[in-house]
Amino acid sequence: MKIRHAVVLLSGGLDSTTVLAIAQAQGFACNCLSFQYGQRQAIELERARAIARKAGVARHLVVRVDLDAIGGSALTADIEVPKDRPFHEMEQEIPVTYVPGRNILFLAHALSWAEVLGAADIFLGINAVDYSGYPDCRPEFLRAFEEMANLGTKAGTTGTAFRFHAPLIHLSKKEIILKGMALGVDYSQTHSCYDPVKGRACGRCDACRLRLQGFAEAGLTDPAPYAQR
Repeated sequence: MKIRHAVVLLSGGLDSTTVLAIAQAQGFACNCLSFQYGQRQAIELERARAIARKAGVARHLVVRVDLDAIGGSALTADIEVPKDRPFHEMEQEIPVTYVPGRNILFLAHALSWAEVLGAADIFLGINAVDYSGYPDCRPEFLRAFEEMANLGTKAGTTGTAFRFHAPLIHLSKKEIILKGMALGVDYSQTHSCYDPVKGRACGRCDACRLRLQGFAEAGLTDPAPYAQR
């Protein structure tokens, strides 16, 4: 039986770790791709490496993309990360934690590696429900990128169509967590915080608040360490 390879974007966070479990459950040999993109903290990369090892993935590649040289985001520049924002406020504007061009660049790298590997499937953990206003987490963005990928690559123009999978895109955080739990995901190893405090999640940024709300709605306690819940 031919092994089906896939490229999986793995940040070390809750969503991407769940997507890795989904891709493996579907029978794919997963080649994980993570990025050192100039983010102000390296905890998520440490977690990504540990998660990939534990999952026994086929390969794990970490690529450097110097988005801190460009700046413009609270994740890559000296800009304060918003804290304690009401949930309704998160839905009303694109926050300063948006990193200009990040998902476009990440997907371009994933596409390049997939073509080299001979993999037609690319998995990512974007979400259009609890997405904090990021325009590059919407279904229409992913459809447009997939069309571009199949127009602008040797594989795409010679009969091997790329397929981009975003299995969490229409799920709430609660639904994502329950799906991951059913697949045996260990969420204690994941890291979602934008502004960690001495290695612990801050509990106050948008990512922490959405994550904690998801666990609460699922009737579960988030096993990740927090400086403040």
